[in-house]
Amino acid sequence: MQEEPTSLRIDDPGVRALFTEAARFQSWLDVEAALAQAQAELGIIPEGAAREITRKAHVSYLDLEAVRAGLARTGHPLVPLIWELDRACEGDAGGYVHWGATTQNVTQTGQLLQVRRAHDIFLRQLATILTTLADLAERTKDVLLPGRTHGQHAVPATFGFKVAVWIDELGRHVERLCGCEGRVFVAMLGGGAGTLASLGALGLATQEKMAERLGMRAMPMPARTIGDHQAEYVTVLGMLAATCSKIGREIYTLMKQEFGELEEPVPPGTVGRVREPPPRRPLRSAIPSISHPFTRRWTAIRFTPSSPRSLRTKASSARRRPCCQACHAASD
Repeated sequence: MQEEPTSLRIDDPGVRALFTEAARFQSWLDVEAALAQAQAELGIIPEGAAREITRKAHVSYLDLEAVRAGLARTGHPLVPLIWELDRACEGDAGGYVHWGATTQNVTQTGQLLQVRRAHDIFLRQLATILTTLADLAERTKDVLLPGRTHGQHAVPATFGFKVAVWIDELGRHVERLCGCEGRVFVAMLGGGAGTLASLGALGLATQEKMAERLGMRAMPMPARTIGDHQAEYVTVLGMLAATCSKIGREIYTLMKQEFGELEEPVPPGTVGRVREPPPRRPLRSAIPSISHPFTRRWTAIRFTPSSPRSLRTKASSARRRPCCQACHAASD
């Protein structure tokens, strides 16, 4: 992902690296390897072919320039990668790559692998944030502030109370993120129309074993038009972003010189202005408010293709693919 000034103000916990081109290709290769292993176990393809596919299913074995050239020539997101994996495999093993699968089976499952890795990072971040906020709430439970309603002074409050409200809301977002894992992180192997026709009676067993190898659940109905699980996850990210935006706006407002109730720590070396003496600016607190509209926009877009008119439509998948990545980038 391209760096820009706002993103440089906060540490990257590792989310951006999960959505690079190489990471995307590797997630697809992980799915292809798991598929081959599952099919070999069921006797669909030779065990030797599955071992060779698994061994070569890594970007380090592939010519990524050839893959990019193939993408430019064909306009297809996956086929050039399959060709390159086929070429890298010795003997006739490459002919068994992608056996019985369709593009969306690999790209969607691969994307959810990427999302799950980002999901784990988010949960670790939130655990750290909640621990820090709990300590802050305890230390400031007696620090008096005006309790405002409609922007006006009302009854007394404490800063610890404000922090406790943030903890309460963020805690529910953690519950939502954990609660949706079984529905969201599912492997799909339905074939061209989602009917498992290409794998016959072994279709469901193949999907189950592939999912197990990926540490995921199998999609109960691997239909290509199902997207509510992704919409649910993007919605939860949108809610989390809304809470972070609210907290950021609160800090931003209370740092105004007219209030002067809070101050954001300024790391050594931070520059606020080029020439004039810099005031203490809420640079970091403003970031959640900047990111939230992007997450909100992608949440709305993710709901748009929820009602395609056939077993598979290009418009649905084309709109679906960038949503999770964009929401993770904004949430990060």
